[in-house]
Amino acid sequence: MTRILTSLSDVSARYEALYCDLWGCLHNGKAPFPAAVAALQAVRATGGVVVLVTNAPRPKPAVMRQLDRLGVPRDCYDEVVSSGDAAQFALMSGAVGQRVWHLGPDKDETFFTEMAQDIPKGAVIERVPLDRAEGIVCTGLFDDLTEAPEDYRGRLMLAREAGLPMLCANPDIAVDFGDRRLWCAGALAQLYEEIGGQTLYFGKPHPPIYDLAARRLGALREGVSSDRILAVGDGPGTDILGAQGEGIDAVFVTGGLAAAAFGPDTANPDKDLLEAWLADQGLGPAFAIGHLR
Repeated sequence: MTRILTSLSDVSARYEALYCDLWGCLHNGKAPFPAAVAALQAVRATGGVVVLVTNAPRPKPAVMRQLDRLGVPRDCYDEVVSSGDAAQFALMSGAVGQRVWHLGPDKDETFFTEMAQDIPKGAVIERVPLDRAEGIVCTGLFDDLTEAPEDYRGRLMLAREAGLPMLCANPDIAVDFGDRRLWCAGALAQLYEEIGGQTLYFGKPHPPIYDLAARRLGALREGVSSDRILAVGDGPGTDILGAQGEGIDAVFVTGGLAAAAFGPDTANPDKDLLEAWLADQGLGPAFAIGHLR
């Protein structure tokens, strides 16, 4: 049975560390949520470690700069772990070859130019056109404001015919940018799989990002067991499924991506609707909350 919380402080004292999602929990792509910031600051003030775990396809330094631009104060978190970091680790290991076609916007340039210090340097990567590539690095749509995944079907069919593996640097299907929903790299990877392409994932809910989060958490505080970590997220198929797979308790933020399923008051999900929806999804988070607060 999932317990609906009124505040993160209802349960946070039970845990030593928090894995908190960004988009939909801490900010909406345009501005931070003040109550969420205050909740994370309170966790740190009482001795907890806050690790921001995001499916952003950019490396940790770029994510931190984006948070600064949005106005997220650095005193609400201790560490950042991104899907971009985990995907860079795989890229440097030669997971999709050395000549890659970058499927993504210019804003994701830092995926190729910047790395956190703990990402080992490996293969020399050359970005090339699709017809010369050994693999694909997908960080998103070229223009997520005007395009949809179907716009890429033709190019992805060519890639499939060439046998190119796709490294998906962001498994999210969509995010809410203010009041607008935008497609992410995960939607392109999903389409590629549907037409028979090979896709490799490194963000939530897949193990590589949690392995990296555990290493970075361990550098801050040794010996934190999985039962002393609490995950917070609004993505049922990423945050909650991923925590479930890692044996980590989770707080499902219902007022995010799936808000419409739980009644008209996004801050206070309907308990019956929530239980029925979670059962249908095969998910069992320990806790739920309307918005992180």
